[in-house]
Amino acid sequence: MRHAQDGAAAAMNAASRVLVARGKNEPQELENPDVSWGQRARDGVWVPTKDGQRVHIGIDVTAADTVGQVLRPSLRVFVGVDVDTDIVAQTTASGVRLLTVIHGADAPGEFRFPLSLADGLALESMPSGGYDVVHLRYGATVGRLYNPWASDSMFRQVKADYALEGQVVTMRVQHEGAYYPVVADPHYSR
Repeated sequence: MRHAQDGAAAAMNAASRVLVARGKNEPQELENPDVSWGQRARDGVWVPTKDGQRVHIGIDVTAADTVGQVLRPSLRVFVGVDVDTDIVAQTTASGVRLLTVIHGADAPGEFRFPLSLADGLALESMPSGGYDVVHLRYGATVGRLYNPWASDSMFRQVKADYALEGQVVTMRVQHEGAYYPVVADPHYSR
């Protein structure tokens, strides 16, 4: 098992390399007082919607009691949340990113993120493969879970998509044959 500090550095290094290669269109890490993180992976994060409500995004992993290492107020790392898997969690100006870092072939190919929506909100599937959080009374989009992307260490695209079962969004990453580490990016924005 990797030492937690070494694991955080490895996860950060992998995520940083891929984000730099992806370019300037990626949302930047930024403090956001409207975002509230739980201490453990299972506690997840509470994020704002455009209409002032809150959405809870859980992280359903094997080692759900893993405590996040807070590197700065806008960045925490959950090391060893599953076999060969870490999560680098960033706060952005309008939401969060849950950069899932897959270190090897033994890592799972599915990652579950249970959502809790306020009354009057619902998830609506989008043609892009993401999900909009929609205010049912007004039909307005008040948040968005963008279609995930994934990239391996050679900066090659790895197939990633979502499946929805009830209020659980499952990110599926087909990382077989990839060059590790692979980074996948669930991203929520209001």
